[in-house]
Amino acid sequence: MPMTDSSDLRPATPEEIAEALCFALRFKGRKPFPQSNTLMAQITAAHLVEHLQRCGFRLMKAPDAVAPSASHHARSEEGDKL
Repeated sequence: MPMTDSSDLRPATPEEIAEALCFALRFKGRKPFPQSNTLMAQITAAHLVEHLQRCGFRLMKAPDAVAPSASHHARSEEGDKL
């Protein structure tokens, strides 16, 4: 994925980092690893986040992407509200 404008980035929270690591430990793409263990993945992710923080790493997060739409109608900036 190409790098976005750095002005759109914000520091990622420890919770966001742990969630992403936990997901990566449990899934390969959308397929779960056969021996995945949710609790172990959560513990490992939390441990990795703590270690990265102690080492001085700071991760940045881009804004969440807009969900794709199959509609042929243009979306407004504020989203479609009924």
